[in-house]
Amino acid sequence: QVQLVESGGGLVQAGGSLRLSCAASGRTFSRYAMGWFRQAPGKERGFVAVISGSGASTYYADSVKGRFTISRDNAKNTVDLQMNSLKPEDTAVYYCAQGAYSGGSSYSNGYEHWGQGTQVTVSS
Repeated sequence: QVQLVESGGGLVQAGGSLRLSCAASGRTFSRYAMGWFRQAPGKERGFVAVISGSGASTYYADSVKGRFTISRDNAKNTVDLQMNSLKPEDTAVYYCAQGAYSGGSSYSNGYEHWGQGTQVTVSS
């Protein structure tokens, strides 16, 4: 079955950087879009970024555009989220998700499989 395992979360000061990684297994990785979502305490899970199966297309939430970069390595079955200029409001549990097809979606119902999440905490 599909497994998604995130890593790279932690505590960082505002203005700092973190790189999250998600390792996927269980089906042909390049056939499916990969997304990152996040959930802050007391809030609903929200979209962060998505990359198409080929890696040719990306899309970001307005709140992270210009600061975060999503990338994938189809040879290694991994997807990364490089987060720069972090703000306290970026504090959340970050989830990796695998889509139902190669195109991307900013809606959580467009994803079939989810990782367990990794905590990112940005201190002011």
